[in-house]
Amino acid sequence: MGKVVWITGCTRGLGRAWAEGLAARGWTVAGGGRGSSQLAELQGAFSAPHFFGALDVSQEASALAWVQEALERTGAPDLLLNNAALLNQPAPLWKVSEAEFSQVIDVNLKGVQRMIRLVVPSLIARGHGVVVNLSSGWGRSTSPEVAPYCATKFAIEGLSQALAQELPPGLASIALNPGVIDTDMLRSAWGEGAASYPSTEEWAKVAVPFVETLSASENGQSLTVS
Repeated sequence: MGKVVWITGCTRGLGRAWAEGLAARGWTVAGGGRGSSQLAELQGAFSAPHFFGALDVSQEASALAWVQEALERTGAPDLLLNNAALLNQPAPLWKVSEAEFSQVIDVNLKGVQRMIRLVVPSLIARGHGVVVNLSSGWGRSTSPEVAPYCATKFAIEGLSQALAQELPPGLASIALNPGVIDTDMLRSAWGEGAASYPSTEEWAKVAVPFVETLSASENGQSLTVS
C-alpha cells in the first residue's frame, strides 16, 4: 500500500491540494471534511484504497467514527496532517461574538487535540509516525481583527512543542506554517489582495514534496513551507 497520510479539512484549500498531490505521488490518502459534494468528487477521482469521509473535528462522535473507519480502510497513518481550521470574520476582538470565538477554538485547537487523542495511540503502538499541526504566520506574529485565529495558532505552536516532549522515540510532532496562499480563507480577510500570493496549485508543487520528507528527526520543530 505504500505510505499512508490522513488529512483533516481535505475538501478545499490546502487540505485538498495536499490530498490530490500526495495521492498522485503514490500515497494512500484518508481525507475528512464537511463538504459532502467535495468528498464525493475526491472519492470518485481517487478510488480505494483511498478513503474520503465526513469529518467534523469539533464533534467527538464524528471524529471517532471517521478515525475508526480510516483505521479499517488504510491502517494507521505514517503522516497525520491536522489541517482543518476556521478564520473568524475579521473584526476587533471586542466585537467577536462568544459563539464565533468558541467555534474557532473548537475547530482550530480542540479539534487538533481530539485528533491527536484518537490517532496517536495507533502511532505509538506501531512505533513510528509524524503528526503535523497546521500553524500559521499568525501563530508567530499578529495582525488586527484576527485575534481568535491568532490565539489558536499560537496555541498550536505550544501544543505541538509540548507533545514533542511527550512522544516516544520514532514519532514526531511538528508545527507547520504553510506560508501565505491565495485561498478562500485568506480572501475572507484580505479580499482581492489575496490574489497577489501563490495559488494552492502553485503552493502544492513545493508543499507536497516538503511534507513527504518529514521524519522523527524534526520532532519539536516549528517549520515553514518555503
